[in-house]
Order: sequence, then C-alpha cells, then structure tokens
Amino acid sequence: MSYDRAITVFSPDGHLFQVEYAMEAVKNGTTAVGIKGQKTVVLGVEKKSAAKLQDQRTVRKIMKLDGHICLAFAGLVADARVLVNKARLECQSYRLTMEDSPTVEYISRYIAQVQQRFTQRGGRRPFGISNLIAGFDADGTPNLYQTDPTGSHTSWKALAIGRNAKSVREFLEENYEESNTAEEKGDEDAPIKLAAKALLEVVESGAKNIEIAYLKPGSGLKMVPADKVAAICKEIEAEKEKDKARGKKKKST
Repeated sequence: MSYDRAITVFSPDGHLFQVEYAMEAVKNGTTAVGIKGQKTVVLGVEKKSAAKLQDQRTVRKIMKLDGHICLAFAGLVADARVLVNKARLECQSYRLTMEDSPTVEYISRYIAQVQQRFTQRGGRRPFGISNLIAGFDADGTPNLYQTDPTGSHTSWKALAIGRNAKSVREFLEENYEESNTAEEKGDEDAPIKLAAKALLEVVESGAKNIEIAYLKPGSGLKMVPADKVAAICKEIEAEKEKDKARGKKKKST
C-alpha cells in the first residue's frame, strides 16, 4: 500500500507523508527570519528576483494582519494568501465580538488550528507554508510565534524558516544575546542589523534581495527603506572585511 496517497492514513512507522512533503515545500521556500527585541520586533525575508516588467509591489512576503500584528512566510505564496485572508478576517471578527484587539498568541493559535485542520480530513492537502507571526500585545509585550504545516505553534526569541534555515538559526543562536545587549544600551537598530546579518549568511545577491520590516509598541508595521537596508548591508560587509584583515595579521605574526 502507498501511504502517501491519502492525507488521513498513517504509515506503519507513524508518518503522515503528505504533511512531511508540505514541510519540504517550506524548506524549498526563500529564507525568512524573525527577531524579538526589547522594544522592537523585526521580520526579514529573502526576496526572489522579480522580472524586469513585473510590478514588485505585488510580490510580498511580509504581510500585515492587524494594526499590531504582521506575518512573514516561507513556502507556497498562494497558500500564504489564503491563510493570511483567513487570519485578517479572524482579527476583525475578534474586534467586533470582544471590542478589543486580539493578542499575537491568539492569532498564532488560530492560524495553527487552520493548518492542523487541513491535515486531518480527506479531500484536502496541508498548507505548504511555515509562518513567523510577530507583534505586540496591548500591554506592550513583544511576541514572536512560528506555525508550520503540522499545525503546531511555538514562541521564539529569534528564528529562521525556509531554505538554509538551520545555518541561519545557528547564526542567530550565536549572536542574539549580543544584539539584545546592544539594544539595551540604546542601539534601537540592533535587531534590524541582526536580521540583515542573518540573511546575508545565505542571500548571495546582497541588499537588493533583502526586505526588512519592524514593529514598535503603539505604531503600525513599517518597512525599512531600501537605501537604509543597502547602507546596513554595506556596513556589515565592511566589518567582515576588517575581521578578515585582523585574522590575516594575527596569522602573519
């Protein structure tokens, strides 16, 4: 029997192959990173190179769900559009019913619930995307959550999804505390710089294929201008060159 034909049939060793194939679709997607700072939440993505005649405004990997919540994804763009529309509708429904804004945890749980529902019934297929959901609660608490095709949702300080996620995650593990310390000392752009550094680990074409957005308490989603992203990436490259030069000097002595 072929166990990957039906979404509802487990293999003898406990696998749901269609869900695992959806996870592979995520791994083939372009990289996205999320970073939770002290007063800032940052999402950064690797953009695909657009065709010369294509309007780049129609290709977005960072999307606004509500005034204080945004989402970045890795995987199938069409699947993301459907899931984002469901999440936006739930945000408005929550406001209408509760007369308050939904928490980041609530929307993350809702998205995960929708994704899980598509792994349990026949005649459907799993969503081939993983999401990073970032935002602030009403009390100003920053949050960063991840959901995946299995329907699980987890909270993170910093995370990478998509292609080469493992190497980017290792980079974030090594550098997150340093960035957090820099932000505490007054460098408000520290999380943005860390996101750019993490993406430069895997993005070969540099700043032109990097998009970064951030949220602060009481303000909506803001995109980092392309010229500022280019300046940050140039500064990072200069630091790398200095480190290489120092390493060569130490070896020569």
